[in-house]
Amino acid sequence: MIQESKRQKQVAGEVQEVLNDIFQRLGLTMIDGGMLSISSVKMTPDLLEARVYISLFQVNDRNAAMKKLEERAWEIKKELAASIKHQVRRIPQLQFYLDETLDHVYKMEEVFRKIKLEDKDQAGTGESDDSINPGA
Repeated sequence: MIQESKRQKQVAGEVQEVLNDIFQRLGLTMIDGGMLSISSVKMTPDLLEARVYISLFQVNDRNAAMKKLEERAWEIKKELAASIKHQVRRIPQLQFYLDETLDHVYKMEEVFRKIKLEDKDQAGTGESDDSINPGA
């Protein structure tokens, strides 16, 4: 995987900051009874595409929330253009992706919690997994 250049990171940081403000102004941070946030923005090397990773928390219908974003993409891009037009030559196309990192974190935490409970149960009953009996 190719590492991002300094300029890509700078533009991505600026785009993310501006998009956060735009989402708040347009009322896009609360969708379908849940919360929406921008977890990261990655720019292509030519700076013509911004990949916006969206994190959804307690949103009932994730597909509907992403579709709502896609429907308003032109409005979001127009607002973005007004804010960054003096910093970039061309306004990047916005591509929205669902960031499922939080879902994976919750699943892993649940697995670890179950393992911990099973270990406590085994320790409480005196069972041991050791197949070697030192007294024999």
